[in-house]
Amino acid sequence: MTQNKKTVEAYMEGFRRTDREQILSCLTDDVEWVVPGAFHVKGKDEFATHIVDEGFVGHPAITVLRLVEADNVVVAEGAVRAPQQDGTDLELVFCDVFDMRGGKIRRLISYLMKAT
Repeated sequence: MTQNKKTVEAYMEGFRRTDREQILSCLTDDVEWVVPGAFHVKGKDEFATHIVDEGFVGHPAITVLRLVEADNVVVAEGAVRAPQQDGTDLELVFCDVFDMRGGKIRRLISYLMKAT
């Protein structure tokens, strides 16, 4: 497994455990995170504000179905079940596109859609 894929795996595991330190260690200082239609943040401080968004509790269950890499870009496809404060779960499918630099995540675009 390449260093880039190892970093993405560590990032996903950090989210599974809601381990902010582990998540942030996978990022460049000038990281960007884009969720089309929701937000676009720049830098680790802004990124950290979205690790657990309002209304969510506990740890999400993240399943990566496919992880591919080419030219310092890693793409992860999968599903997530995130527990919410009201006792329900939000179930999503995702495709995350990670632009890597020096073995760390420089830019992330997260395409999310409710699972049906």
